[in-house]
Amino acid sequence: MRTTIRLGDVLLQEAKREAAKCGMTLTAIIEESLRERLARSAASAEPRSYTRLATSGGRGLRPGIDLDDSAALLDVMDGVD
Repeated sequence: MRTTIRLGDVLLQEAKREAAKCGMTLTAIIEESLRERLARSAASAEPRSYTRLATSGGRGLRPGIDLDDSAALLDVMDGVD
C-alpha cells in the first residue's frame, strides 16, 4: 500500500543514512521501526484483571467448582463424577 508521510529533514536524512548503512530501503527502515514501536506498545499494555465473575441465576458457583481447574470443570460440565 502506498501512503505519504511527512518527516523532518534531519530525521529523513538520518533514516536514509541508516538504510544505506544496513543495505535496506527507506521503506524497510520505516516499516521495521513502526513494527518495533507497535510491538512494544502491545507488550506494555496491561492485561485486564477481573476480580469478580458475573453469573446468571443468582446462586453463584456450585459447591466444589474450581474455575482454576479447567479439566475438572470440563468433567463437571460433561456430567462426569
